[in-house]
Amino acid sequence: MATSMKEQFFKWLNFVLMLDLFLVLLSFFWLAIAVIGRGAKIPLGLDLWYKLWEPIFTPAIGILMAGALLSGAASWVAKRWSSEG
Repeated sequence: MATSMKEQFFKWLNFVLMLDLFLVLLSFFWLAIAVIGRGAKIPLGLDLWYKLWEPIFTPAIGILMAGALLSGAASWVAKRWSSEG
C-alpha cells in the first residue's frame, strides 16, 4: 500500500508541475508578445503583466524550480534504496 501512495504522490506532483510549467511558459510568451506590441505601439497587456509578475509569475517559477529539485532528489533516493535492497 505504501508503494501505491508513493506512486500516487509522484503522479500528483508531476501533474501539478506540468500545470505550473504551462503557466510559466504562457507567461513568457505573453511577455514576449507584449514587449513586441509595446515596440509597435500596440497595447497587449505589458502593464498588466508587470502587475502580475510578483504575485503570480515569481511564485510559479519558484514552485517549478523547487518541484523539479524535489522530484529529482526523490527519484535519486528511490534509486539508491532500490539498488541497496
